[in-house]
Amino acid sequence: MADKKQPEAEAVEDVAPAETEAPEAEGTEVPESIGLQDLQILAQIVDLASQRGAFRGNELTQVGAVFDKLSTFLNFVAEQNKANEEAEAEAEAEEDSEAPAEAPQGE
Repeated sequence: MADKKQPEAEAVEDVAPAETEAPEAEGTEVPESIGLQDLQILAQIVDLASQRGAFRGNELTQVGAVFDKLSTFLNFVAEQNKANEEAEAEAEAEEDSEAPAEAPQGE
């Protein structure tokens, strides 16, 4: 029975990219995109729903796997954003410390 669910999940993943490409090919309006905040809210919804018993026992494996992927992705993005902010702050600090030293030399 578990073997049957695995091919279904793979089939859904194969269909999903085609659905997202269809609106662009038709020339219709592009749907509103999903942001990081939306994904964070989605993770909270899944967590709350599982706490309240909204999922059956046989569904918890799939729900948990998707939740883990989503959480891993959100953590990765948060780490990348933090690293980018730190790099920008360091670059600004270096520019600020170098700017006064360069101004007197040019005069």
